[in-house]
Amino acid sequence: MEEAVGIRWHRLVTRLASRGYPAARVTLETEGPRLALILRALGSDAALSIKASSERSLRVRRPLLQRLAGTGRRHALAWREPDSLHLPAQLQVFAEARLNRELYLWLTVLASEPLPTADDAWRASQARILATLARFPGLRGLYHRLAQALIDERGDPASLPRNQREREVCIQTELLQPGSQSQLPPAPGEPLPVPLWLYTADGNVDAVPPATQAQVESPPAGGQIRQGKGRKQARYVDDPGRENGLMIFRLESLFSWSEFVPVDRCQDDREDLDAESTAADLDFLSLARSRSTSASRIKLDLDLPSAAEDDLPLGEGCRYPEWDWRKRQLLPDHCSVVPLLPRGAEAAPLPPRLASLASSLRRRFEGLRPQRAWLGRQASGSQLDLQACLAYTCQRQRGNADSQPLLWRSQVGRQRDLACLMLADLSLSTEAWADDRYQVIDVIRDSLHLFGEALHAGQDSFAMYGFSSRRRNHVRFSLIKNFDEAWGDAIHGRIQALKPGYYTRMGAAIRQATDILRERPAEQRLLLLTDGKPNDLDIYEGRYGMEDTRHALREARQAGVQPFCVTIDQQASDYLPYLFGQGHYRVIRRAAELPELLPRLYLLLTGGAGR
Repeated sequence: MEEAVGIRWHRLVTRLASRGYPAARVTLETEGPRLALILRALGSDAALSIKASSERSLRVRRPLLQRLAGTGRRHALAWREPDSLHLPAQLQVFAEARLNRELYLWLTVLASEPLPTADDAWRASQARILATLARFPGLRGLYHRLAQALIDERGDPASLPRNQREREVCIQTELLQPGSQSQLPPAPGEPLPVPLWLYTADGNVDAVPPATQAQVESPPAGGQIRQGKGRKQARYVDDPGRENGLMIFRLESLFSWSEFVPVDRCQDDREDLDAESTAADLDFLSLARSRSTSASRIKLDLDLPSAAEDDLPLGEGCRYPEWDWRKRQLLPDHCSVVPLLPRGAEAAPLPPRLASLASSLRRRFEGLRPQRAWLGRQASGSQLDLQACLAYTCQRQRGNADSQPLLWRSQVGRQRDLACLMLADLSLSTEAWADDRYQVIDVIRDSLHLFGEALHAGQDSFAMYGFSSRRRNHVRFSLIKNFDEAWGDAIHGRIQALKPGYYTRMGAAIRQATDILRERPAEQRLLLLTDGKPNDLDIYEGRYGMEDTRHALREARQAGVQPFCVTIDQQASDYLPYLFGQGHYRVIRRAAELPELLPRLYLLLTGGAGR
């Protein structure tokens, strides 16, 4: 009974203490595409991405109800990094959804200004607001409407203590008249956050993030991988286990020195099922400088197959450059692409579960085979062209006959002059489950089976490769089918032998595929990718990997190759337009759609639907 009453009391107090208007809530998930388009239209960096910001604990003055409920400590702030804009995952500041959407718009426009360089964070923040209003005078009405509505929500400063009252008056005056206040009056605690301003990850107003506190994402631990929301600040701390501590047991309890095992009982490598919720509540993720390596780290970096179990290398490989966007130059011979053949691949037929769909695709593509056609009105040929003979007879009777009549017809074969290379992502992400029955790697295998059956029926020239990577010196390029090999059971066997690899160094794999396509004497050359986000164990992460991939795709287009990407990553719309451009990628909602979608996309890309 006491527990039931306590639960109901907690719910009541929490509901009464909550601030905001849930009925007018607007989410970043729905507004994100519009905001990204606005950010690009304002001339901001094309690589600037919009992400959800994580909540921060602030020492603000809380009302009595919030203190009773234990709420009001954590706030989601908007802040800007050189390569990303972090906005609250949801806004319910105002009672009207229209104002919350306008607040998202204002923060996006505010972030389009360059990062401030002034040492004074307060002045830099207000200078950015003034610069934004001067650059876009049409937003003055929107800004003052939001500022007045926010002041009404913040309440009368007269209810605050004197020193905090002066600070709040300064903030509200600055909201209505940007640039009128030189600095904030000192007061204990922190002021209530201002949703119209940009902050940094440490809660300061629009200052450059400190270099001593790195903005990093926590690496996945062992066991099930769960993707956290937002980003976390991290800082290094001393490992408490580095120094020998005080022994709290008597040495007489040790039977012999040989029985002592140096096991740190304070560390536990078992998976914490509450790790995701615990990490969400932390303001900082502490990374200990420990000489020991956790079991999960060993599994991640050292659980590699031996040479006897790995795929078969087909040579020493090729060296390719890599684009360093910070230096704005290509690093020559920076990556090594190693061709591999799947180990244990034995000839096998098409899986029976795909027989029906494969038969349907074959019938459709057989209708697109190059057909032999008759060319009339020729100077020579195997048969007389009756239409041309009748026309010649009429012209002769009229006295207008040609001295060299074209009276024959001949049969010729028409052929589509194209080559397609399918490049499949075989990274660790393909080990995830697509549904209750199949993993992503199973879906990719099925896609390759059906794609090959369709193109073989259409008598088109095609090749298939897969790729993954383990740092820049080991980019794995798996041979499935080259252009000169015949389609058959041997290729089906290689597809069945494909396994998830490591990471996704896309730039080097795209350059290798471009070189292969460049050697094909075809009028149209198509590079079709199943994509994961660029990443690797070294610096090939975030913008570095994206810029190298984008540069490799630009090189492919200059070589006459048409790249197109198909992905099941639902967040891919944040980065694929920057990499491939609008209209050159496709995001599918369910992985099961991929096998049937690929042949249909091929028809659209090659113009086969109209033949």
